Amino acid sequence: MLEDRIPLEPERPDPRKPAAEKPGLKISPIMFVFGIGTLLVLGIAGYLTFGPKPAPPPEPVLTPEARQYLPNLALEGVHMQAAESFTNQRVVEILGNIANHGNRAVKQALVTCVFYDYSNQIVARENDYIVGNTAGSLAPGATRPFRLAFDTIPDSWTQALPTLVIREIKFE
Repeated sequence: MLEDRIPLEPERPDPRKPAAEKPGLKISPIMFVFGIGTLLVLGIAGYLTFGPKPAPPPEPVLTPEARQYLPNLALEGVHMQAAESFTNQRVVEILGNIANHGNRAVKQALVTCVFYDYSNQIVARENDYIVGNTAGSLAPGATRPFRLAFDTIPDSWTQALPTLVIREIKFE
């Protein structure tokens, strides 16, 4: 009964035979570098998407010089109309004229449109230039038309003409 014999010494591996592979995960160096690179790209994308947001720009403020000149600027014939954009979205347009009754050329004038709901609560504030940027400056004694278009006003707005406030004036 040779088969029933128990060996006294454990079998030693034959150095000429390849070692038996142990079960488990094998990661090649290329896969390791690819995995680290993927984690790095996902981390950067996550930071740019969900990371700290830049501070909003400061609210425009009338300088003492601009505040003194403000009575010389008049918003005239201001009215409102609605239109539809190419994407079938409602666009609210504020149209009117700005007149410069003073003796200085105005390089830029920023107006804030304040929209209210039926409870007289502010539902939107929109800033836009009525002088400057593309239209150029407004000479003393001149009058120029302006058009402000908004497509993001909430439905809770009263549909009434918003309050227009000149928030910033820059001179040439």
